[in-house]
Amino acid sequence: MPIATARVSPTAPSAAELEALIARAVTGDGQAFAALYRAHADGVHALLTRLVGPRSEREDLLQDVFVRFHRALPTYRGEAAVSTFLHRITVRVAIDHLRARRRRPDTSSAFAEDVADLAAPADQRLVQRAEVEQALAFLDRLEAKPRIAFILREVLDLSYPEIAHLMGSFTTTARMRVAAAHRALAQLAPDLRRSR
Repeated sequence: MPIATARVSPTAPSAAELEALIARAVTGDGQAFAALYRAHADGVHALLTRLVGPRSEREDLLQDVFVRFHRALPTYRGEAAVSTFLHRITVRVAIDHLRARRRRPDTSSAFAEDVADLAAPADQRLVQRAEVEQALAFLDRLEAKPRIAFILREVLDLSYPEIAHLMGSFTTTARMRVAAAHRALAQLAPDLRRSR
């Protein structure tokens, strides 16, 4: 099924509208699925940006998330918000991608260029780019699950129960993964200090 390329989120549909869209999408209604995509693509894209980084990969991963979402729709029971269901799929896609990426060349310099403040003077942009590249290099050395847990906790400021839910684990497992990431980062960069 083709997925629209625009990521424009109109006003979020109500819970009743979402339920109707899901029911229609499960029966094969492409327009209903496209409406679900438009309503949620920006949030998924933002989460992917935080979890995996480089722009060139995010678009493919966004497509993968929505393909998996389409396949999983018949199993959606409405116990959690659609966005939570999608975020859980997004975390799974990110973990799979990070595991595979460990075997591929690094693309962090292109991402570092993207996040450098274009309004800053050139010398300051170079420093920003170097800092982002170093941070990404440290994160790239982490295993996928501790990296994702660390980003969900330290960048997105999610609680441990929220992290556990998104990663399909127990709260204690989420805590252990974040702690493992902190330990690994401390070994990689002893001068970095834990803020929590």
